[in-house]
Amino acid sequence: MLVIDDDDDIRALIVWKLGQAGYATLAEVDGLAGLAAASGSSASDGAGPPDLVLLDWTMPKMSGLEVCLAMRANPVTAGIPIILLTARAQCAQQEQGIGAGADDYIVKPFSPRELLSRVEAVLARGERCSQ
Repeated sequence: MLVIDDDDDIRALIVWKLGQAGYATLAEVDGLAGLAAASGSSASDGAGPPDLVLLDWTMPKMSGLEVCLAMRANPVTAGIPIILLTARAQCAQQEQGIGAGADDYIVKPFSPRELLSRVEAVLARGERCSQ
């Protein structure tokens, strides 16, 4: 799992919750570094692209929406599920996020339990689609 969020507390909470559930995670603090990690180009261990990206919308260097669009345009990252995490709660913004290629959209603040449920649901949808 790749967590891309510039808020230290939220990033730490997500990494902790995913770790409790048995998921290995990598975390990045801005959109540009996150995009590189999503493509596997920053992974020194050769791990390659992640199974899922949790992506904040408002970040420095590159917004989450820009990262989402770039991931969908790149054949290496186009199929990676993306969950947008944001305080942008208006319907038009949710439509914009989904329209940019996000698989799900979670409005902050969120509960760690909801986050894990959504992650598992998105991963399950991906498994069903690949069978």
